[in-house]
Amino acid sequence: MLDILFYVFSAITLIAAVLMVLSPNAVNGAMCMIVAFLGTAALFVLLEAYFLAILQVLVYAGAVMVLFLFIIMLLDVEKGEGGNEYKDKFTLAAAAVGFLLAVILICSAFSGAHLPEPTLNPVTENPTVFDAGIPFTTSAKSFGYSLFTKYMLPFQVTGFLLLAAMIGVIVVSKKHEVVEESDHS
Repeated sequence: MLDILFYVFSAITLIAAVLMVLSPNAVNGAMCMIVAFLGTAALFVLLEAYFLAILQVLVYAGAVMVLFLFIIMLLDVEKGEGGNEYKDKFTLAAAAVGFLLAVILICSAFSGAHLPEPTLNPVTENPTVFDAGIPFTTSAKSFGYSLFTKYMLPFQVTGFLLLAAMIGVIVVSKKHEVVEESDHS
């Protein structure tokens, strides 16, 4: 049963992510991104990472995406506005960077060289001591310790992705005024 749910939620997440990228309307793309975040939260629930699932829904699907939706709706972003002279160059550069990152990801996934796993210690009477490894507990403190030690790189990458999304919203929403030259004779 868990396998079926995994495939269902993975398909929902992937379809929503592809629709988000291909959507010509910014509001529809943001809504698809919310669905992708909720699908990711459902996958966290299947992994029994309830804290991560709640954070995913509250922080990303809730706060961040509502903020993006308000910005998109308030600035009234039109489909064809802004940056048309650079659109083809940026599209080509983004496609090249995306393809390069996909190749690096595939090569590193099959190379066998991964980050070393930290040792998990059994819970002792004093779970606040982090000596040789990460204590295996379900407390938020041990989760935070894991997040800022072992998983620091993915955490930082997520922050940069959100920064890039915010910059993208600002660039898309910037209105370009056409200055007309008038003859003053």
